[in-house]
Amino acid sequence: MAMDVRNIENVAPVVEHNGTVPVWWMVSPQELKEATQGGYLELVSEFEVAGGGLVDPHSHPTHEFYYVLRGRGIMTVEGDERQIAQGDLVHIPPDAVHSLRPVSDNASIHCFCFAIGTKDAGPIDYTTH
Repeated sequence: MAMDVRNIENVAPVVEHNGTVPVWWMVSPQELKEATQGGYLELVSEFEVAGGGLVDPHSHPTHEFYYVLRGRGIMTVEGDERQIAQGDLVHIPPDAVHSLRPVSDNASIHCFCFAIGTKDAGPIDYTTH
């Protein structure tokens, strides 16, 4: 599965909640229902990779999503590298080897993360993965 990066600038808003709120669907309702069937919310976190730092290449049995809050970085998923920046949402498929590093040694990248565990996934030790 290829790296999936989406940005709000490429999504047209839909007016929801009785016409009171514009909503930009980064993932449409039920779009990932089949892919995540039987899964569960594994985690929700926020993290920062310091300039010159790196998230070591790793994988785990989750659909993981990084939303970039600040900064720019180079995201690698299964050898596919792409620059990501504020407003980008990256979907990392289960068991895909992935890594992230800031584009600069002098500036960090700050992300919000959530993951959906696969149906049969056991506990994951994030201190080593």
